[in-house]
Amino acid sequence: MTRPYNFSAGPAAIPEEVLQQAAAEMLDWHGSGMSVMEMSHRGKEFIAICEQAEADLRELLAVPPEFKILFMQGGGLGENAIVPLNLSRAGTVDFVVTGSWSQKSRKEAGKYATEVHTAASGEASSFTTLPDPSTWQLSRGASYVHICSNETIHGVEFQQLPDLKALGSDAPLVIDFSSHVASRPVDWSRVGLAFGGAQKNLGPAGVTLVVVREDLIGHALPICPSAFDYKNVADADSRYNTPPTWGIYIAGLTFQWLKRQREGKFTGIAAIEARNIAKSTLLYDFIDQSGFYVNKVAMNARSRMNIPFLLADDELNDAFLAGAKERGLLQLKGHKSVGGMRASLYNAMPMAGVQALVAYMREFERQRA
Repeated sequence: MTRPYNFSAGPAAIPEEVLQQAAAEMLDWHGSGMSVMEMSHRGKEFIAICEQAEADLRELLAVPPEFKILFMQGGGLGENAIVPLNLSRAGTVDFVVTGSWSQKSRKEAGKYATEVHTAASGEASSFTTLPDPSTWQLSRGASYVHICSNETIHGVEFQQLPDLKALGSDAPLVIDFSSHVASRPVDWSRVGLAFGGAQKNLGPAGVTLVVVREDLIGHALPICPSAFDYKNVADADSRYNTPPTWGIYIAGLTFQWLKRQREGKFTGIAAIEARNIAKSTLLYDFIDQSGFYVNKVAMNARSRMNIPFLLADDELNDAFLAGAKERGLLQLKGHKSVGGMRASLYNAMPMAGVQALVAYMREFERQRA
């Protein structure tokens, strides 16, 4: 029996192979006599799981050796506080505001940084465009520059990370890549720190991934809680306090699943990126040729992961969602702040799911237009 297709923006679908393996290992992990949920985080079994997950992720994302990989807690919202606690040095931080999540990040940083400066904003376009980096008004001597490289709610994505050095800034770039991590390669030469919750592309809610350049570690504000000080977490190999052991285990299985992916001549992240391009192109092309559905995001800013769209008549929204649910197409309701619909096409969403969605949208348009 085919499982329903889950288009949730997060917590989101996990690859079926991963769920099956976790189910098979639930009561006894590799002959240990324990479930992963029952293991000591300092025992040899879990240490092996954690080290393998870190090694697989480093390989997948081609993370350079001068970056530390940390598995933490608190989600993206938690990192909105943890990043300025570690990196702001009580100075000025720059924000490029491109949607709801970067708005939240800017507001939270104001509690810890001496000054929070908006270097650019897409608010005038209702966050349907991305401000061109050439127009950014960056602060001299900023502690860091923050962007959300994919905005889950508004469906905008940086197709290329900005080169801050070319813009005349020596500040490290901080990226919130929660909703597109592991969906495409990362140009680490342009990044100082990247963070993201796992619950969209990496596994279940509860794990927060932080990839941070080593020279940025060790500068936490005195008020920073010890469990959130990147130096403490790095020195303890992500086991300073009890980490989310089960979530790290599932993330590790997901990394192994990603490494097995093949798409034509591509493998791993390159294969997933090719697949994500094909999936999002199929849905965008259908929306664009339709007179019934509309996506308002500028072509060069469209997210591959989160595709919001509106129906010709909002009065039809409930009927659309009811019909979708009957066909096993779940979690398509848009965020309450923007309305309409949203299809999240994370790595675990197969092409067949997008094809089924497009077929339903075509049928619904034919019946209601």
